[in-house]
Amino acid sequence: MIQLTNNHKGKWVVTSAWPYVNATPHLGNLIGSTLSADVFTRFLRMKGEEVVFVSGSDSHGTPISVEAKRVNVSAEELAMKYHNIIKDLHEKWQISFDNYTITHNPTHIEFVQKMYLDIQKNGYINEKEIESLYCENDNLFLPDRFVEGTCPNCKDEGARGDQCDKCQKLLTPLELIKPRCAICGNTPVIRKTKHWYLDLPKLQDQLKRLIEENKIIPSNARQMCLNSIAEGLPERAITRDLEWGIPAPFKGAENKTIYVWFEAVLGYITAVKEWADKLIGEPEKFEYFWKDQETKTVFFIGKDNIIFHLIVFPGLLIAYNDNKEDSEKLVLPYNVSSTEFLMYDSEKFSKSRGIGIWIDDALKLAPLDYWRFNLIFNRPETSDTSFLWSEFENNIKTLNDNIGNFIHRTLTFIEKQFNLRIPEKIEYDEIDKKFVEKLTNIGIEVGESLLNFKLRKAIRDIVSFGKEGNIYLNEKAPWHLIKKNKKAAGHVFNICAQVVYALAILLGPFIPETSEKILSNLNAPKLSELKWDSVNENSVKVGQNIKKPKPFFQKLDIEEIKKEYVKLKEGKPKEGEKELISYDDFQKLDIRVAKVEEVEKVPKADKLYKITIDLGTEKRILVAGLAQHYNPDELKGKKIVILANLEPRKLRGITSEGMLLAAVEGDTVSILTPDKDIPLGSKVE
Repeated sequence: MIQLTNNHKGKWVVTSAWPYVNATPHLGNLIGSTLSADVFTRFLRMKGEEVVFVSGSDSHGTPISVEAKRVNVSAEELAMKYHNIIKDLHEKWQISFDNYTITHNPTHIEFVQKMYLDIQKNGYINEKEIESLYCENDNLFLPDRFVEGTCPNCKDEGARGDQCDKCQKLLTPLELIKPRCAICGNTPVIRKTKHWYLDLPKLQDQLKRLIEENKIIPSNARQMCLNSIAEGLPERAITRDLEWGIPAPFKGAENKTIYVWFEAVLGYITAVKEWADKLIGEPEKFEYFWKDQETKTVFFIGKDNIIFHLIVFPGLLIAYNDNKEDSEKLVLPYNVSSTEFLMYDSEKFSKSRGIGIWIDDALKLAPLDYWRFNLIFNRPETSDTSFLWSEFENNIKTLNDNIGNFIHRTLTFIEKQFNLRIPEKIEYDEIDKKFVEKLTNIGIEVGESLLNFKLRKAIRDIVSFGKEGNIYLNEKAPWHLIKKNKKAAGHVFNICAQVVYALAILLGPFIPETSEKILSNLNAPKLSELKWDSVNENSVKVGQNIKKPKPFFQKLDIEEIKKEYVKLKEGKPKEGEKELISYDDFQKLDIRVAKVEEVEKVPKADKLYKITIDLGTEKRILVAGLAQHYNPDELKGKKIVILANLEPRKLRGITSEGMLLAAVEGDTVSILTPDKDIPLGSKVE
């Protein structure tokens, strides 16, 4: 167990698992990684530690490629759109990242490519030829989620090439029964392809030692990894046959990309490099953190990511560090703080089945700090836990009864009886001494829980301390004391004011917005100016003015919140459904008739045409994926229908200034054309 001392200073890199860019995180994602990491980081900063907190959007997964192809936009454009949405949501949740980035950035791409060449040079990468599914219609190999079919285990027809959501069995594309291309629906064929593999068997003994010697990592994570090692680690493919991703740097791998899981974990390194190089302009800070063996690196993840963070990621680090001087070695993980799953009423979160609460909806239902408090209060540290509306209501009631009421009672009494000024103290009696001892030690106790990654215990101990404050108040009964001895009553509320300050500090990492309100009420400095060890029996000075208090928490009308939740859920499309738009939204679309003047093939793009069109008052360029469906002569001179007010975007270096409209069913594509002679530029309504 780590014990908290005032001279416990150090350097930390704190990270949280990278959310997939194509999906809004849900409450389980948040508590499993991002929120837990934020609480820990805020505590370290208050302790005066040197810490950099990073994460970002995982942009190179197959889901974004599949969706981009389906909606006919570039994967990069779609990834950046979703990344900005997720980044904005994290800001609304007050997640205090030093850098929240995206894996599709130059710093990351360049570093990953160089790192893999070093790993190959050190002898940890092998080449293999394997069989893989290939779509002859789309002319591409189909990894992971590019393949759908029937699960060989439960026979569900909606399984993907990496997993069956119904029975949770991990799969490979070749295991699927009746496989089909996720893009066009056609049946793929089997072809041979070459891939590059990480030689994990060669790293097995070093990984076993690392895990056995690390006493910080959770027991469930340790045992899972040791079991995997005991079974024998297989070589893992680090390349994929995909266009979207980081180009593999190996000789002969010109059409390959790095498998997303083998580059996203390296984002923990590159996000710090990007922060140092571009955000603060101090490039040397990268080595200062990542190449100092005294730096502690901490990774907050859900249990489904344990293998990649405790075997694959450290395996890559060990392979990279081989033959390097100590000063050039990247530091190995200090802890992988993994949680079990947060369920929704005993069921796994599922967007396709409409089960769970997503972080954008949560903020529409209740105040931010209510969510932050509740999620940490029930953090699934040792077993899966369920979110229940009744428990959410009870937890907020607990917060209000034990902390909110104590603070309001204290400040209201000082307002009414001492004219908003902190009264003086007199000599302690035994009750005072016992309570002040708790006040003196609470910061150490909670701090040690946090340093040992027991966030749930930490927040519950703070609530218990607030409860003890109420017990102290009731035992001392200052409302009776004041009738015969105002100084004695004032003494009680001086001590209580110190506890109010202590609660503000202790709650700082968990519910910072509330913490700032409490400090403001005390006319104390802002949270960013205060330290964790500033809690003592004289933190608030005698005679200090306070502000007129207001209740810090409100009772929840849980039935109304549940009704609103149902409305939000019903209004959101499920996975695979189309979102309905209003008539007003439709009126924003500027759909017009145009004429095709020229059609040219786009170099190195089998599916794309560069099309020059005439709108009557102007000419434009469109880029459209019609080359496999129409000859140029079939399009020239034809009147077509286009969306004219679409934001221009570049495709293969050509700026497309609109979108040609077509009907699509399987392999059949039919462009929309007016059936009567109508002037160019006419609006479709």
